[in-house]
Amino acid sequence: FIMQEKRIHFLSSLPRAGNTILGSILNQNPNIGTTPNSVVTDIARSLYTVKQQETFQNFPNNSSFDNICSSIFDNYYKDWNYKHIIDRGPWGFPTNFKFLKKHFNQEIKIIVLVRDVLEILSSYIKWSNENKNAFVNQYEANTVEEKCHMLMNKEGYIMNELVGVHHLTQITENKHYVHLIEYDDLIYHPENTINSIYDFLGIESFKHNFEKFNQFTVQNMFYEDSKVLGDNLHTVKENGLTKTVYDFELPTSIVEKYGSLNFWRK
Repeated sequence: FIMQEKRIHFLSSLPRAGNTILGSILNQNPNIGTTPNSVVTDIARSLYTVKQQETFQNFPNNSSFDNICSSIFDNYYKDWNYKHIIDRGPWGFPTNFKFLKKHFNQEIKIIVLVRDVLEILSSYIKWSNENKNAFVNQYEANTVEEKCHMLMNKEGYIMNELVGVHHLTQITENKHYVHLIEYDDLIYHPENTINSIYDFLGIESFKHNFEKFNQFTVQNMFYEDSKVLGDNLHTVKENGLTKTVYDFELPTSIVEKYGSLNFWRK
């Protein structure tokens, strides 16, 4: 059995924006392997720290170093027998995107999934209220306001992803790499949304089930949330796509501070 060349694509999105359910839907197609949060960007970042070390600086063998960087994708996904792999990671972040443009040897195509920032915060708060071991509850943040500020830390996950999405969608020279999807479109118009992804990536159409879903899995592996981030962070609603209604309102101070960050709509 000879596997044809894998096509690798990217998913660089905001958290709590439907990434897991999107992956579960796409992975119904046996030709597609959508990853969980990938470590490939971490590997790339770790490699680049080597260039700052004395050994490399003393003998800067750039061509050999570049060979290693350019082989990351093929080697990491060597055992993944899919025609199309969609690597989920913060590829829009400027340093990661620069790495991609230099070392990725296929056409770059990035799906960007976005959601209203206040809804993202509400989703995290609801999840932390329902799961006591949620990472949001592990810090010195007790009130909703404190938790939101902690989540929006300028060095944190949400802000890093916002920087990446901004870099991809607001800089003219980067826009042609991107297919932007709103969370609401995924929930309310799933078939059209998935078909638009297929068109963007050049993948043959597939009949998906939008009424019943499996928990996210790929390569016979599952998220192990309870060991790391807290129970049910990536749990998929199995019976159709519905938008959560929150039985609380975020504090006015949070709405005023973070409510205008949906820059992709402007």
